[in-house]
Amino acid sequence: MEVIDVAEQSTSKPWMRWQDWAGVVLGAYLILATMWTSTNGAAVLAMIVLGALLVVASVWSLAMPGSMTSEYSHMLLGALVFISPWVLGYAELLGAAWTSWIVGVLAVVAGLAALPEANAAHRGVAGSH
Repeated sequence: MEVIDVAEQSTSKPWMRWQDWAGVVLGAYLILATMWTSTNGAAVLAMIVLGALLVVASVWSLAMPGSMTSEYSHMLLGALVFISPWVLGYAELLGAAWTSWIVGVLAVVAGLAALPEANAAHRGVAGSH
């Protein structure tokens, strides 16, 4: 009798991981937050570009659950979102800055949380060749 690990099977299927859906929501929220937070040119640019890149990386992860690179992209983009208020000079705009800080931390956490599942899916894909 064969034992099927439902948890591993569901996370290796495309479009199933909650962490990647969280990345999509975080990226979309970062883009949309420019409509209700006080921003300047640098804040708008950072929030829209980094938010769009986070959505793209998350969709990539959803479509290819065995891709480790996409999960590392989530974490890198989260770190860039987090530091962008200081680097781009909008830390004094508290709404935009706090949005960036919170989304950045959550994106890194989502990427870290997805790593074990992505690694397991990657090993499954690599082992099937």
